[in-house]
Amino acid sequence: MSTIEATSKESPAGQAPSPGTVAYELEGSLYLNVTRSCTARCRFCYREESPRIGPYDLALVRDPTAEEFRAVLGNAGRYRQIVFCGFGEPTLRLALLSEIGRELKGKARSVRLNTNGHGNLIHGRNIVPDLAGFLSAVSISLNAHNAVLYEELCRPSFGPDTFQAVLDFARKCVGSIPDVALTVVEHPRVDLEECGRIAAAIGAALRVRRYYTHIQDTQRYLPDNG
Repeated sequence: MSTIEATSKESPAGQAPSPGTVAYELEGSLYLNVTRSCTARCRFCYREESPRIGPYDLALVRDPTAEEFRAVLGNAGRYRQIVFCGFGEPTLRLALLSEIGRELKGKARSVRLNTNGHGNLIHGRNIVPDLAGFLSAVSISLNAHNAVLYEELCRPSFGPDTFQAVLDFARKCVGSIPDVALTVVEHPRVDLEECGRIAAAIGAALRVRRYYTHIQDTQRYLPDNG
């Protein structure tokens, strides 16, 4: 594992501060730390208290620029996958995703987006056609088996209708983006079997993420889900 961009937030006088960790490598994939902002406040997320994945400090002083991402993507083809992610919601920066994503076409083996599925709510329109232009895969956080539990666990800024909007976003992705997966945290209150039925009805895969209390744990998925 390696950090692609130095995590130091100190810069010479007169220059903008370094944003922090722009990109980091895990399991042969390169993860792009797109933004520190989010439209949810999930109770199981450490974004505000300790935004770390394994050894990586993902706290951002500011959102990275397109040029800062280009600086770490010169050898994009060596990675199994390039992943737009972060401890925030990447679709808040849709223009940047589209710009960098289209530049990666023909250079990266695969490009994936990790999202909470709020993109259509954020932009007030269907953004899936924008994403389909450059994504190979999308991973959408479901995290609950019904709207009531979703609102309680994820605390979305868009209110009680967000759960259905996430499902609608996933339906639009199926058939437009080759690989669509719903992800769910292995939380004791979440019915994983019902989540599996929801994913199957949509036509998406289901991936279960480990519900961990120790933020240094780098195993993000249960062994039987890859």
